[in-house]
Amino acid sequence: MMQISDSYNQKNSLFHAMNRFIGAVNNMDQTVMVPSLLRDVPLEVEKDADSGSPSYFHDGNMYSYYVLLKSIRNDMEWGVLQADDRRKDKLGVTALEADDEDLEKRFRFHLMGLQAVLSKLTRKAHTLTNRYKQELGIGGWGY
Repeated sequence: MMQISDSYNQKNSLFHAMNRFIGAVNNMDQTVMVPSLLRDVPLEVEKDADSGSPSYFHDGNMYSYYVLLKSIRNDMEWGVLQADDRRKDKLGVTALEADDEDLEKRFRFHLMGLQAVLSKLTRKAHTLTNRYKQELGIGGWGY
C-alpha cells in the first residue's frame, strides 16, 4: 500500500510536473523543424478545462507560443538568477524580506499554482506539437 501511495504522490510532485513540461517542450522542439512555419498559423481559442473560460493562449500565433514555451523551459533549466539580481538592486534587500509566520502557507499556495501552470503549459506544448504535425500532414497526433 505504501508503494502505491508514494507513486501517486510522486506523480503530483513539482519535480514530476517540471519533467513533464520540459519533456513536452523538448518533444515540441524536436518535432518543429521549421519554427517559422508557425508564424501564419493562428491559435484556436480553446476552453480551459479547469474553468471553462478561454485559455490564456488564445491571442497571437503558434510561433509566439513556441518561443514562449522554449523561453520558460530555458528559465527552468538554467535559472533566472540575472533577473533576480536586477530586481534586488531595484527593490532593495528589505523589500524582499518575508514574514516568517506565513512562509509554509505561502510556499504551498505558490507550489500549487506552479504545478497548475506547468500542467497547462505542458498541455499547450502537446497541442502546439500536434497542431504543427496536423499542418504538415504528419500522422500520429497522440501524446
